[in-house]
Parts: sequence; structure tokens; C-alpha cells
Amino acid sequence: MTSAGVGRLAGKVAVVTGAASGIGKAICSKFALEGASVMMVDRSREGMEQVQPCLSTKFDNKHHLADGDVADMAFAKDLFSNVKENYGKHGDVLVNCAGIIRDSLLINMDESRFDEVIQTNLKSVFVMTKSFINTLNHPGGMDPASIINISSIVGKGGNTGQANYAASKAGVILFTKSVGFEMGRFGIRCNSVLPGFIKTPMTEQVPEPLLEKVRKQIPMKRFGMPEEIANACLFLASDESSYVNCSALEVTGGMMA
Repeated sequence: MTSAGVGRLAGKVAVVTGAASGIGKAICSKFALEGASVMMVDRSREGMEQVQPCLSTKFDNKHHLADGDVADMAFAKDLFSNVKENYGKHGDVLVNCAGIIRDSLLINMDESRFDEVIQTNLKSVFVMTKSFINTLNHPGGMDPASIINISSIVGKGGNTGQANYAASKAGVILFTKSVGFEMGRFGIRCNSVLPGFIKTPMTEQVPEPLLEKVRKQIPMKRFGMPEEIANACLFLASDESSYVNCSALEVTGGMMA
């Protein structure tokens, strides 16, 4: 809440993918605390059902959930129809946070590992963004909105064992800029956030010796928390960032790509 007691997202509807855990969960929590009604989207309905009761409703904001494949155009179309049905309006904010890793050295990487990561991390951003923008278009013009795509610092500099992940996240950065170029004239802003090494269930898979090596490369000498990424997303979702478009905001503790 602001000092005036008014949530920075009060009255807004936010659609957040990857909502059941990690960064997505933190974004849902932060947005709800600031007054947004959140449509949670994830493959794991069970995970979302655990998160939903914890979301703030102090602004009489309502939270709903939808489970499915965010890379499927039919699912996305139904999802945004449900947003209108549940809230009586289209969404004001879209956060594309769904993502996976399938790490492997390239020489050992099979086609399925590459395809699955591209499908989840990159194609889903296209599918959700296109479907969302379609809901903003009406005979009188287009309604303003904020689109936030979660990329990664790895998408800027690459990483050993993550050729598939790096490619997907690099694609997110330039997809974001292209959408911002096209849609900025209509008041639809599109920005990306590039997290560094953040403590999430995904990074728990990384061996401890590698964790220590990465920690030494971070000027702040610690890993980030999901809430710190959520804070950056809050800024981009709010009217405080009204002139921010096509940006790639690094939240890395100073870790360079």
C-alpha cells in the first residue's frame, strides 16, 4: 500500500502465469496486497489452491484460478473469456512467468528437452500475449495495459548446460521489445524482467558446488528472493511506470551476463 492507504493496483485485474510457486507465487501475493484481483494460471491446480487463500482481499479484490497449458491457443482464448466473465472486464496486466528448465550439455541434449523448454518458456509468451491483446481491441480502439514477461539474465549472456533455456529467454527479451514497438502507440506497454539467481524450487535442483561458484560472481554476495522480482513487476504493472516500454530490467544483485 502507498502512504495514502491506496493500493497501487487497486481496481486492476492481473493475469499471472506460473502462479503456483516461486516467482509467480510471489507476484500474485504482491499484486493482491496492492489491490489487484488476480487470475492465477498454472498447470498445477493443487499448487494454486494452496496459494489462493493466502492472497490479500483487503480491497475487496477477488482471486480466481485456471489450470492448463499456457502454450495452447485454445486454452488461452477460453482463459481470457473467463477473465471477462469473472471480473466484468478484461485484464489490465499480464505477467508471463511460466517457465521450466531441462538442463543438459548440448552434446547430450535430445530434441524433446529443447522443444519442451521452447514451448513452455517462449511459445507460451506469444500465445498469452496475443490472446490478451485481442481482448483489448474493440471498435472504439484499444485499451491500455501492461504486459510483463519474465526472462532471465541467462537470456542475455548464455550459460553452460542451458542452451535451450538461454535461447528461450533471449527470445522473450526481443519478443517483448517487438511487442512494445508495435503496441506502444495504443498505450499497451510491454517490458521484460531479467532475474539473476533467485531462490526458487527451480534453482533447488542446482548442485551446491555450483551454487557457491555462482554466489561468488554476485557483487551483493547473496541470491535474490522471489519477492524482489515481484517488487520490480509491481513497478512495471503500476501507473508509476507509465513511460516505461520495451525495457529489459535486470534484477540480479549486480551479477553480469
